[in-house]
Amino acid sequence: MATFSEDLRSRSDDELVALLLRRPDLASPSPSTLSSLAARATSRASLERALGSVDAVVLQVVEAVVALHDDAAPVTPDRVAQAVGARSDADRELVDAALTRAVSLLLVRLDDTPATGSSAGRGLLAAPGLAELLGPYPAGLPPAGAVSGGPSTTARSPGASPGVAAPRVLDDALADAPPGARQVLDALMWGPPVGLLPAVRTPARDAVQWLLTHGLLSPGDARHVLLPRDVALALRSGRTHADLHRPPATPSDVRHPLELVAGESTMAAQRVVRLVASLVRTWEIEPAPVLRTGGLGVRELRKLAAQLETEESDTAFVVELAGAAGLVADDREEIPSFAPTLAVDDWLTAELSVRWALLARTWLTTTRTAWMVGTRDDRGTVRAALDPELTRPWAPRLRASVLGVLADAEPGAALTAAQVSEQLAWRSPRALPPAAAVAATLHEAGLLGVVAAGALSPAGRALLPDLRPLDEIAGTATARAGRRGRSTTSSAAGAEAQPEVDDVAAALRAGLADAVDEILLQGDLTGVVPGRPSPELEALIERAARVESRGGALTVRFTPESVRAALDAGTTADELLADLAAHSRGAVPQPLDYLVRDAARRHGRLRAGAASSYVRAEDPALLAGLVEDPRLASLGLVRLAPTVLAAQVSTRELLAALRERGLAPVAEGPDGQIVHAERVIRRVARRPRRGLVTPPDDASQSAAARAARSAALVPQLRRAELAQQADLAAQLADREAHRVAARSRADEADAAATAARAGAADGGATGPSAGGADRDRSAPDDGRARTVGAGSRSGVGQRGAARRTTPPTTGGTADPVAALGLLREAVEDRTDVWLELVDAHGVPQRRRVRPIRLEAGRLRALDPARDSELTVAVHRIASVARVEQDPLDPTEETHD
Repeated sequence: MATFSEDLRSRSDDELVALLLRRPDLASPSPSTLSSLAARATSRASLERALGSVDAVVLQVVEAVVALHDDAAPVTPDRVAQAVGARSDADRELVDAALTRAVSLLLVRLDDTPATGSSAGRGLLAAPGLAELLGPYPAGLPPAGAVSGGPSTTARSPGASPGVAAPRVLDDALADAPPGARQVLDALMWGPPVGLLPAVRTPARDAVQWLLTHGLLSPGDARHVLLPRDVALALRSGRTHADLHRPPATPSDVRHPLELVAGESTMAAQRVVRLVASLVRTWEIEPAPVLRTGGLGVRELRKLAAQLETEESDTAFVVELAGAAGLVADDREEIPSFAPTLAVDDWLTAELSVRWALLARTWLTTTRTAWMVGTRDDRGTVRAALDPELTRPWAPRLRASVLGVLADAEPGAALTAAQVSEQLAWRSPRALPPAAAVAATLHEAGLLGVVAAGALSPAGRALLPDLRPLDEIAGTATARAGRRGRSTTSSAAGAEAQPEVDDVAAALRAGLADAVDEILLQGDLTGVVPGRPSPELEALIERAARVESRGGALTVRFTPESVRAALDAGTTADELLADLAAHSRGAVPQPLDYLVRDAARRHGRLRAGAASSYVRAEDPALLAGLVEDPRLASLGLVRLAPTVLAAQVSTRELLAALRERGLAPVAEGPDGQIVHAERVIRRVARRPRRGLVTPPDDASQSAAARAARSAALVPQLRRAELAQQADLAAQLADREAHRVAARSRADEADAAATAARAGAADGGATGPSAGGADRDRSAPDDGRARTVGAGSRSGVGQRGAARRTTPPTTGGTADPVAALGLLREAVEDRTDVWLELVDAHGVPQRRRVRPIRLEAGRLRALDPARDSELTVAVHRIASVARVEQDPLDPTEETHD
């Protein structure tokens, strides 16, 4: 009979790699040994996450295995199929596939090793800790101890499981029941099996009292009753579930042509890339201040929305997307602000499809939740964009689940948020996301172009290679990892793109129209680009024109303000006209030529500059020669008037330099009054470091990269496990050697003491009469002295044998994580363990117990030596060791 950890260690490397791929939380962070991996696989958090990833049929199968495990008969696949209500061959195939999935996730395992005193194995077993996770009534059934004393023990139907009453007998017993009794049983039949006692002197109370009298209900506490297990199974006809939760049909009422979906996707992709680029160019000129909480203020968000000409919610999505991609971040200055990062330059120069691929993969893997911007938290505070509190670890799984539903639909099939939620209710019943989160995810996918017209776009489908069935991924990822070797990770700027990024970029590029490098200039100062502009033409339009409309063609207008902006950027009139002529199909229209040259003629008539300080005097002779003095060249003096000079340094530095030259200047205020400078003492407040918005980590690794990591991890775990077992064996051997030596010394001391007592007795007997001694020695039939001596030696031998027959231990550990795993296995297998406990006074003791329940940091166990129940905090347990099953061995406790 193999334990859970032994079953895990017996699996091959390929099976362990597949397990780590199906349950990635087991490998992050990396466990130290296979024992620690087994302990982590049975932890509540890991089991909850595994159950949250399975569909309704797998959940039914797991619940059935847990519920039927309380019966004496082994749990077989046939029993499970019958329990969940499989009626047809298709249902049986569905149940078998669910069992295979549960076994692959290590939620259920098959033990076919014959147990002690039995010729058959225990069948299907649930993972340790799973029964506690599913609650006290898995599948709505009470535990095996809740058995009635009524008709369930009198007759059984031929195909019923052990402990199941015959429905016919139950119907006969209910024939004489008062009104309402059957309704009470029907209400408790499918669980929960606990009901509240009705008020006294009512028909309902009379019906419940009749059921209690006839053993069809069991009393709970003073206010509750319990439906016995055998009665519940009889009412259910031996089933644990009312019906098999078959997968719902994928709706395909609305279907769009693939060309339409691809076109809508490319338009959305171009828009989101353009908005992110506009955000970067806006903040590189005027960075946005950072709030003290680390986010972007509401006023700044509204200002940015007006500049980008988008809704505030869409602007928040663009800001969060740029921050998650590492294109903007907190500059960590004394007065912090959000500014573009060094990765922006590489991203801006990349091709459109490559830029979009980085944004799309970032959105798929980031933990940021942009749809929560503008909502209020528990304290009533408005959540700001780029707020550190907007991180949710479950966001990537939500996006993968939502897009997985769309990926399984027919190409071009449009699904609503309600239809997606209905599919998710079957795919992950224990982790059903809120409807608002599903709708927000679909909206963000539409803004990004992953979803277009309600259907998954070709680029979005290429973005999700890992949304295939987990079994297929686990079976093929290892082989692909071996062919590719070690994977390379992409930087935030996409400098070294992964193969998946290339596939996504190629998918989007296939739907993009060819770039157009010409513009139709018209006499009304407008221009039309018949298609998607090339990067050079797009830069020219952004620099010198204003976009009026977008669609199949781009319409722009040249205004004095837009031309002035190009001139402000350093372009001359001749260069601008030359660029326009290079991209125009014909000559530049005369109105546009006049507009450019007139703007250039008026450009620069007024000059403005910066001056940090000035110096003036009533007598121009006092300022003579100061501008030309080479010793004052560092001041940057500029003559504004005969009596006024401007400087590029502060007033303090200007005064010090003039005084070194022998002059006697003083400072003055805005009103011309003399100001006497005082010593400035600066103080700053100490504040915590602000968090940076960083690009996504290795969560965006491909399936091949994760498989390569898992394939490299499994041999390390196996070597570490062997080293730990060898170290444990050496420790046990050393401890046994010390015990044997101690026993030998004790036996020698006992033998010496016995010999001394025997010698003293012999000496006293030879004094009075030697003949008497001879008679004692020559009387073999008496044998009293011999019996006493033999009895003394036998007693010593028996004590030594008692010490030597202490039940041996196997698989002991002092690691807290592995110890918890051993305790969970002992609870599930109902076996004994040795506990090394430390009491409140620090005194260690060793006790043999049988664990009953492990929860909330406490262990409940039976102590056979004291015939009592023990409750101990887990932090008091120094080590745990499993006891080999041999009921003939006595137990022993030691106190140090």
